[in-house]
Amino acid sequence: MPSGGLDLHYRATSHSNGVSVDDQDHMVVGRIVRPHGVRGDLLVEPYSETIRSIEAETEVFIGSPQNPYTVLSLRSHRTRMILRVEGCEDRETAEAFRGNEVLIPTQAAEPLPEGVYYRWQILGLAVVEQGGRHLGTVMDILETGANDVYVVQGDGPRELLLPAIESVILEVDLDAGSLLVLLPEGLE
Repeated sequence: MPSGGLDLHYRATSHSNGVSVDDQDHMVVGRIVRPHGVRGDLLVEPYSETIRSIEAETEVFIGSPQNPYTVLSLRSHRTRMILRVEGCEDRETAEAFRGNEVLIPTQAAEPLPEGVYYRWQILGLAVVEQGGRHLGTVMDILETGANDVYVVQGDGPRELLLPAIESVILEVDLDAGSLLVLLPEGLE
């Protein structure tokens, strides 16, 4: 069954190393850029629209899943978000959060449409050719504009770059942890 064409995954986050989850229970949704104002507000660079699922009185984690904070408010500010959390009352306290990532429990994220996946669901999947030959593991996802490209590392030193398009990615089986692919001619 085709996996959804150009929407094979959803950019839940955008880390330089392609990792979007500290563990399977928490998802990174943004990064604190700096304090905003003098009352403890935090300016957050969202990694996706998933951050908008955060509501007041819910719990987020800042820096790691071991650091929970209760959300007082979250609002848009140009292309970023302003987050206010309990216990962060002034600019000096807010400054300590600079550069930390904001995590939410994975189950708190809105469900995605069928055939659309979070980055963390695609990363680490085994890549298997239609004939059964194991090609490697998805190690990274490159965003090219036209379509995403899955970076597959096999046994050898070379990487395989697979376009994330419906004619190449035939099936995503999260339960089996694999992608079934049909390599285009000349791509080996």
